[in-house]
Amino acid sequence: MKSTNKKNLTIVGLIWAACLILLFFVYMLMLGPQLQTKKQVEKELAEKKQAYASALKAEKEETQNRLKANLKSAQDRLKDFVIDFSESANLTFDISRIASLQSISSFSIRSQDNRGLAKIPNCNYISEGHIEVSFGAEFNQFAAFLNALEKHQPVLFAKNMTITRSEQEELKPLAKFDLAVLVRKQQDN
Repeated sequence: MKSTNKKNLTIVGLIWAACLILLFFVYMLMLGPQLQTKKQVEKELAEKKQAYASALKAEKEETQNRLKANLKSAQDRLKDFVIDFSESANLTFDISRIASLQSISSFSIRSQDNRGLAKIPNCNYISEGHIEVSFGAEFNQFAAFLNALEKHQPVLFAKNMTITRSEQEELKPLAKFDLAVLVRKQQDN
């Protein structure tokens, strides 16, 4: 009797094990992918709900006014760094005026047109213009001129700067700058 019970218990155990293995495979083949699909649909639903809530919020007039103010502020900040292409010719006159205000001697300025406007990678609307400035100045004049250039709007970037001491004692040291400026590209209408 013990062997019959043991035999029956072994058969029942094997049947249970086979059923559990079969249930595992059914879960893996049918229920697992459905659960993943359900999670993905729930994620997409949450994104759509968030987009809908943002659209409702954007419809409000106070939000539109705030966004317009932010846009205007961003455009004003852009003017601090970028000059329009049509105004870029006046930049050399601005720098010359700053030099004359600082009483800079032997001042020369030239636009580096041979380079043209340098392309900026991944930027469709802004390019880089270059201006070469050279002058003779004492340290205080040099510092005052550099300070005035730093405060200029749009911002001028000093790419290269060299200062060489004159071999003649009575002459002032000679400074040479390669200035870069961001220029808004001309847009075709």
